Amino acid sequence: MTADPGFVHLHVHSAYSLLEGALVISRLAEFAKADHQPALALTDTDNMFGALEFSEKLAGYGIQPIVGCALALDFGDEARDPRLAGKVRALPRIVLLAARETGYRSLMQLCSRAFLETPSNEKPHLKLAWLEGMTDGLIALSGGPGGPLDAAILAGQSDLAATRCATLQKLFGDRLYMELQRHGTPGERVTEGANRCL
Repeated sequence: MTADPGFVHLHVHSAYSLLEGALVISRLAEFAKADHQPALALTDTDNMFGALEFSEKLAGYGIQPIVGCALALDFGDEARDPRLAGKVRALPRIVLLAARETGYRSLMQLCSRAFLETPSNEKPHLKLAWLEGMTDGLIALSGGPGGPLDAAILAGQSDLAATRCATLQKLFGDRLYMELQRHGTPGERVTEGANRCL
């Protein structure tokens, strides 16, 4: 029996999440140490720029670093509204965490591919097909309020949410986790109840 590790943050943004996070890596490490966290995940949006600094800093504090990334994912299951032609669409995000070296390598490739193979008039994102054969060593979080399941549930499309969940489960197996966040918003209460049914 191992001791209960307590709470571990698995979806954390740093100052490398441009326009989203403000904490520098050293402050994240200090907060995690003060909170007696055994591990901490860094999941900046669309990039892994802080991964090396994060890993070195947390290891220096005796905290297990978990490298990850929040990436937009295009399921290809929604028709584009012709009235929105030319506008950048906001795609839902999932969180990918490297569980071991193979996952870290896949995560680097997926992040690079999101930037290099996305048309210049769109925000970086993954295509669902790109995940095929790339999920070994990766853990997936459903993305919480900004994720593909919650977005579908809030749009009244529970069948779409169930289909997306089944697709992710086929790709990640028992390494897919429903991400719940509690900020007290009505939408979170709705999706939390619905996520239990998926």
